[in-house]
Amino acid sequence: MKNNSRREFLRKSIIGISGAAFISSDLKAVALASPIDSIPVLPSRTLGKTGIKTPLLSFGTSGVTATGLVRAAYEKGVKLFFSANYYGEGNNEILVGEALKNYPRDSYVIGTAAIPEGIDMRTGLLPSSFSAASFMKTAESSLKRFGIDHIDIVLLPYAGRKETVLHETVLKTFEQLKKQGKARFTGIASHSDTEQALSAAAGSGVYDIAMIAYNHKVQNPVSLNAAISNAVKAGMGIVAMKSTAGGRNSSAAGTTAALKWVLQNEGLASIVSGMTSLEQLQSNIAMINDLKMTDQEKKELNIASLELHESLYCLQCKKCLPQCPHGLDIPSIMRSYMYAYGYMNMKQARYNLDNSGITANACSECASCKVKCSSGFDVMKKIKDISRLKDVPGEFLV
Repeated sequence: MKNNSRREFLRKSIIGISGAAFISSDLKAVALASPIDSIPVLPSRTLGKTGIKTPLLSFGTSGVTATGLVRAAYEKGVKLFFSANYYGEGNNEILVGEALKNYPRDSYVIGTAAIPEGIDMRTGLLPSSFSAASFMKTAESSLKRFGIDHIDIVLLPYAGRKETVLHETVLKTFEQLKKQGKARFTGIASHSDTEQALSAAAGSGVYDIAMIAYNHKVQNPVSLNAAISNAVKAGMGIVAMKSTAGGRNSSAAGTTAALKWVLQNEGLASIVSGMTSLEQLQSNIAMINDLKMTDQEKKELNIASLELHESLYCLQCKKCLPQCPHGLDIPSIMRSYMYAYGYMNMKQARYNLDNSGITANACSECASCKVKCSSGFDVMKKIKDISRLKDVPGEFLV
C-alpha cells in the first residue's frame, strides 16, 4: 500500500473510530490504595463446586491497556479477572499481574485461556502433533507472565467440539496442573457448539467452569438453558461472555438491559464484561445492584433484538461455511469485525483475522456473495471492510 493511501485508510478506517487504538488510557496515572476492609461487597453468586463467591460482574481484560482500570475495578469490588495468553501476545497477562500484585493473593481470582498450540480455530479440533508437554508449557508461561505462584482458573479456549473437550491429553494435563498446584480449577471457553461443549465438560469430571457466549440473541435458548442447567447440576460454575451481543447497542439503556437480561438466568454466576473505561465500570456496577428491568430497558432490548443488518454479533451458527465457494472462515472473520467495531479492540481483531487465513483482498474474486447469513449480515461488505486491517502495520494496533 502506498504511503498516501495508507494515511487515507488510517484516517477513515476502523482504526479512526477508536482513540484507544492509538493512545494508551489516561488511567495509567491512576494509583488507588484503599484499605481492603473498605472495598465494597458486590452482589454475588457461587461459581459452582469451586465455592468461589464471585460478584455478578467480572472483568474481561482483553481491551485494557493500563493497570489503573484493573485496580479501579478491584477497589470497587470486582474480584474475578479473565485474560488469555494470546491477548496482546501475552502482554495482557503481564499487565493484569502487575495491576494486582500488591493486593493479598487470596482477595482476587485470576483466570486465563491457554490456547493449545496448533488448534484449528475454525473446527475447534486439535492437531495430531498436540502434546501434553506443549500444553503444559503454555500454561506455565501464563503463570510466569502473571508473576504469581498459581492461576485460579485455566480455560481451554475454542472448545466447541466434544473430541477436543474430552481429548485425553487435555484432561491429563489439566489434572496435572491441579495436582502440581499450578491451577486451582480448570474449564472451557466456547463461542459456538456450546451445548455440545457443556455436555461433554459436565460429564468429564475434570472441568469446574465454563465461559460461554450468552445474550438475548442466542439461538435455541430453551435447549441452551437446559444444557446450562445440567452443567450446573453437575457442579460446574458458568460465566457469560459476549453478553451485549457485540458491544454496541442503540443506547446506554440498551446495553444495561442486555446485561440484566443475561443475569435473569440464575444458572449464570457472573458476566465477564470487557470494560475499557471507568464510565463502563461504574455503569456495570450500578446495573448489578439493581437487576430489575425498567419499561424503557425492556423497550431498548426489544429494539436491539430486532436489529439484524446493523448488528455486530455473529451467531456462530456456521451455516455460512458450506455456502462460501472459497471456504473462508466466516465466523472467525465476523468475530474480528465485532472486536474492531464493537469492542474497539484492534489487536484482538487482527489476531482473529490472522488466524482465519484471510487475505487482504478477500472476496475480490466474487462479483456477488452466495452466502445467506442467518443474522442478515451483508457478508461480503463486512469481509471487505475488516480485511483492510491486514494492511495496517502492527505498531498502530494497541
